[in-house]
Amino acid sequence: MIKDSRCLVTGGAGTIGSTIVDQLLAAGAGEVVVLDNFVRGRRANLAAAEAVAEGRLRVVEGDIRDTALVRRVTTGMDLVFHQAAIRITQCAEEPRLALEVLVDGTYEVVEAAADAGVRKVVAASSASVYGLATEFPTREDHHPYDNDTLYGAAKTFNEGLLRSFKAMRGLDYVALRYFNVYGPRMDIHGLYTEVLIRWMERIENGQPPLILGDGLQTMDFVYTEDIARANLLAAASDATDQVFNIASSAETSLRELAETLMSVMGRSDLGLEFGPARAVNGVTRRLADVGAAADRLGWKAEIGLEEGLRRLVAWWRAEKSR
Repeated sequence: MIKDSRCLVTGGAGTIGSTIVDQLLAAGAGEVVVLDNFVRGRRANLAAAEAVAEGRLRVVEGDIRDTALVRRVTTGMDLVFHQAAIRITQCAEEPRLALEVLVDGTYEVVEAAADAGVRKVVAASSASVYGLATEFPTREDHHPYDNDTLYGAAKTFNEGLLRSFKAMRGLDYVALRYFNVYGPRMDIHGLYTEVLIRWMERIENGQPPLILGDGLQTMDFVYTEDIARANLLAAASDATDQVFNIASSAETSLRELAETLMSVMGRSDLGLEFGPARAVNGVTRRLADVGAAADRLGWKAEIGLEEGLRRLVAWWRAEKSR
């Protein structure tokens, strides 16, 4: 399904998108087209892919809200991996932009895919659709009604959009609900950097990591290479009209995360610092049931948290030394 196929990756210069590009090329894709506006994505994230592509990689700078451009790059594609998005925190600060990018932009991608007759769309969704779940581990059929973020609302709509295009146009798709993503190529430069990046900076400077809240809130972390692999398995599978949780199915508190990171960085002596809890996305617990992805896609996370953090720290230190 992947070998010799022509693939479009929106947001393909981002953390997850660029890792998908790497794996598509390694799997023998005939052509990989990256569409990215380079607001969050970085050209450097594609350096490894460009080194091995042998003419199979094409990078297009542009926006998913550009109807004509999206249609042009989708024409002739077999598979579309839709990863382009803005962060949950930016959605709260710029709600109109969130609507335009996450909803209108996704519509452009989905309609273009249907019109181009692509074989399948694999779309990034999010655990944010659940809000604070009431059942743990949380299955895909858990209701989405406790979400109170614009980001989660947009992702919920996008899943419905894909379902409707499957019903109306026969467009095959799979949506993957990513839980707490981490790994190399995380944004270390932008305004909306992730907490792990800020923690690494503090630890490296001899300061304790700053936890917002009491640190008892839990997350379900999943490494970027595992996420990318889930995308390829979803594309190659016969699954369609389905959503899947993509997570490690392991619950980690922020305290545990900070302590593990300090250990990995050789600074377990620093202790912890606490600040006021975040006003946006105050979800206190996440733990996914990933049985459906295992059964239908043959996927499960392979990279544990400590090993993943070691790889992240090594990458981050290399980036800072450039």
